[in-house]
Amino acid sequence: MSSSWVYGLVFLISIFQECCFVLAIVSSKVHIVYMGHRRHEDPELVEDSHHEILSYILGSKEAAMESILYSYKHGFSGFAAVLTPSQAEIIADFPGVVHVVPNRILNLHTTRSWDFLQVKPNLVNGILSKGKSGFGAIIGVLDTGIWPESESFKDEQMEKVPSRWKGICQEGEAFNSSRYMGRKIIGARWYMKGYKAEFGKLNTSDGAEFLSARDAAGHGSHTSSTAAGVLVENANFMGLAQGLARGGAPSAWLAVYKVCWATGGCSSADILAAFDEAISDGVDVLSVSLGSSPPLATYVEDVLSIGSFHAVAKGIPVVCSGGNSGPYPQTVINTAPWIITVAASTIDRAFPTMITLGNNQTVVGQAFYTGEDNNFYPIVYGEDIASADAYEDDARNCDAESLNATLAKGKVILCFQSHSLRSAATAAGNILPVQARGLIFAQLPTKDVSLSLGLPCVQVDFAIGTYLLTYIASTSNPLVKFSITKTAVGHQISPEVAFFSSRGPSSLSPTVLKPDIAAPGVNILASWSPYSSALPPDVSPNQLLPLNFKIESGTSMACPHISGIVALLKAIHPGWSPAAIKSALVTTASVKYEYDQCATAEGAPHKMADPFDYGGGHVDPNKAIDPGLIYDMNIKDYSLFLCSMDYNDTAIGWLTGAHTPCRKKTNFLANFNLPSISIPELKTSMTVSRTVTNVGPAISVYAARIQAPPGTSVKVEPSILFFNGTVKKLRFKVTFCSLLRVHGTYSFGNLFWEDGFHVVRIPLIVRQVMEDFYAQT
Repeated sequence: MSSSWVYGLVFLISIFQECCFVLAIVSSKVHIVYMGHRRHEDPELVEDSHHEILSYILGSKEAAMESILYSYKHGFSGFAAVLTPSQAEIIADFPGVVHVVPNRILNLHTTRSWDFLQVKPNLVNGILSKGKSGFGAIIGVLDTGIWPESESFKDEQMEKVPSRWKGICQEGEAFNSSRYMGRKIIGARWYMKGYKAEFGKLNTSDGAEFLSARDAAGHGSHTSSTAAGVLVENANFMGLAQGLARGGAPSAWLAVYKVCWATGGCSSADILAAFDEAISDGVDVLSVSLGSSPPLATYVEDVLSIGSFHAVAKGIPVVCSGGNSGPYPQTVINTAPWIITVAASTIDRAFPTMITLGNNQTVVGQAFYTGEDNNFYPIVYGEDIASADAYEDDARNCDAESLNATLAKGKVILCFQSHSLRSAATAAGNILPVQARGLIFAQLPTKDVSLSLGLPCVQVDFAIGTYLLTYIASTSNPLVKFSITKTAVGHQISPEVAFFSSRGPSSLSPTVLKPDIAAPGVNILASWSPYSSALPPDVSPNQLLPLNFKIESGTSMACPHISGIVALLKAIHPGWSPAAIKSALVTTASVKYEYDQCATAEGAPHKMADPFDYGGGHVDPNKAIDPGLIYDMNIKDYSLFLCSMDYNDTAIGWLTGAHTPCRKKTNFLANFNLPSISIPELKTSMTVSRTVTNVGPAISVYAARIQAPPGTSVKVEPSILFFNGTVKKLRFKVTFCSLLRVHGTYSFGNLFWEDGFHVVRIPLIVRQVMEDFYAQT
């Protein structure tokens, strides 16, 4: 590098030098300065040139030496250094500099969902660091138990059990408390009296289940490790999604309540007993990935509503899965307003699997295929090999016993999804008895990959399925072979609401928006039970490899993501109520893709997502730390809600412990202080109220901004909120006026409160009805 080139920059640099020193103190970041090919063969000269440039920027060679992290001097030229944005801009204009880019933190990818949510230890002001990784929090998990030997539950780095903990480690089959209980799993109980009363004594001699807190199904280990698993290097599922596995709150303690059994079902009596003891034990958060399908029991009859009500009364947030009956409306479950109900969304990880045809054309599906068989096999359409007593439609779908075993043996079967057979895994199980070589399952587009054990199963969309049908018809000897599945990160737009995720509105209380929030629930890798007894038909246990980690999908997987985040929020804000925590999650949630496009929902067809798909939106954990304003509530509010639902005084008294008669308030359901406004029947106009609590700077001024639901005018009074040291809560009114006079569908909008830093958003949901509609009909 010539000295004239360097000294020619002195004048330019001197102008910026002083301000750069100041900025370096407050906003220095690592930047990579890429300079292309080397100008010198001698690496030392290349490194010297890097130091020389930095010396002019930073004022001395010593400062340059301190700033520089790496000097790229062998294969190409460039360097990485601690620079302010202004300094990086100056260097970007230097002759010979190709590009200057901010440093990115890249990690090995397994439980990818936490990196996708930006719950990372390297974010200094992020929720993981501020929440001390969940240290001090106890997460209670109601599920199928736990596999204590899993690496996700090692306790070497854990602190001693807190003195406030009152729980126990209950002995049982293959579960020695002195051996398995330590500083990670600090409580373990199991419940089966209700189950036994329904189904009789459980036979555990075949190893399919354990009369203890040990997890034979795998589900409980998966949810527990997702919420609070410690760091596990090189975790993977049959070689896929390999990398670093971790839970959301890895320093939190776990208390396990086994209420569900691998042989099927969770007794309500057992569930309520677990709630009762968990509250007494001293858990800080309860994670409950279970529930019943519609029709929904009333809030004073449903054990999850009852148990969670008492937990919330003690300040314990309860997080529940929203159900897997999507994409159909009014299927969401666990809809009590005091529960945080979670929808499932996708992440940016895919498992592409290439299908090569006999004519050397290729198509790509998705699968978990890690076999070594790379041979071509004949491909046939299920309908073409229907058994003599089966309908063609059944064979097209690969229904059970619908295929001719002789014609199917040794072949890859192409089948199409139907209303009666939605699952690729079910179809794969159906073709195992006919000894097929593999399955290609054409279905509605979804990122949820089904696991099929015993043969390759590749999922494709209907377009590719139709293309394969054309290929089969075009040749006398159609052939296909499968390539090993790859793991791809960052190659698909996310998050989308999952196809299976149950949708609102609530069939029990449509004024209460459900679900509340969406979180990753598709293709989630987490700990598993190697004893899992969930075997497909005709698959022998000796065909299965022990699975220490497994990829699963469901709102069951989304629920513990929120549970882990809630534990972190409680560590940061120990005084916040469960309602305040839910409000923070909802009002800071995102309704955009990572590329600033409106989020979509998988379905038939795909559509733009709305609050019935994702509630407030997709969770943004780091923003939830500082929501600015919250919509808070307490048990008195929930009691009034129950009164407004027309439950009798006695029932409410049993639930709340308040034996005074209900005093119903006019329009209480509309004015219920939720972080949303849902009006299922807007005739002409309606005014509702909300109260917000300032949890940001004491002196704050917020202005309202409205995105009105189509066909509705919306006015907010007052439109400006002034907070100071003494005024921390303010009430406002929102007036909705219908611009239509028809019985219509729901429409959606948003109400924002903004102070220049915080954006506090709640969904607006309106369904307009003619004032005299019911009289006319």
